Amino acid sequence: MPASSSSLRPALVLWLYAAAITHILAGLTLTWAGDSGLLDGYLQVLELSFWGADAVPTAGHEQQVWWLALFGATLQSYSLYMLALVHLGNRLKIPAVWGWLIAGILLWAPQDMWLSAQQQVWSHVWLDGFALLVLLPPLFWLYRHDCQGKE
Repeated sequence: MPASSSSLRPALVLWLYAAAITHILAGLTLTWAGDSGLLDGYLQVLELSFWGADAVPTAGHEQQVWWLALFGATLQSYSLYMLALVHLGNRLKIPAVWGWLIAGILLWAPQDMWLSAQQQVWSHVWLDGFALLVLLPPLFWLYRHDCQGKE
């Protein structure tokens, strides 16, 4: 294997570790910072997409904070799975691990983008597109690289 190939692998794995840890931290933020004021701008965008220009009822705001917290807890869990798969892929160099991460992202992203577009929450569509651009190329590279190592 060329030297550049062997030096690129650790950098891509580190990138994926960072992405998984960032997702865990984002999940913690969504779960525990809903009423802190930190997410007010984001909540306003979500509330406008659901309630329109009308004043958001207090119960509606509380429900949005609850949904965000619930999603945050789910994100934490899935991010932990992502972290575990990155670790296993790195340690075991089994291409299928990278394949499962790819499959999970390809299962999630189109649905999330479609549902976000239906509600005209374009920030989610753009963020999901960004996630695809920064996660899939390293995962495909690692999949292919580890396949070549098994031959």
